[in-house]
Amino acid sequence: MSNTGLNAVIEQRQQVLEQIKAGLIERLNLYQNVQQIDDDTPLFGSGLKLDSVDATEVIVLLDETFNIRVKEGDDPSYMRSVNTLASFVIGKQGEMAADKAAEKAEKA
Repeated sequence: MSNTGLNAVIEQRQQVLEQIKAGLIERLNLYQNVQQIDDDTPLFGSGLKLDSVDATEVIVLLDETFNIRVKEGDDPSYMRSVNTLASFVIGKQGEMAADKAAEKAEKA
């Protein structure tokens, strides 16, 4: 991967992480700012101390912010930390881009 490509991937991840943190703060009324939440902060347990109601809010956040619908078959480990949530989002965005490209190729 070239430096330009690597920089684009890093920039995308940083943007997704920031959007997730800002969304969590706003949606869950967390008394923190984006800089206070570490990327590896667990969402549940000793980290942000989210509960099952908050998990539902995270799913709504993914839908409204990233247009990602969580499927029943998705591995729930994406909710481990802010970082795993970002990886999940980036992976889903890649899938959506590939699906759009395939649809476009079929129409051509």
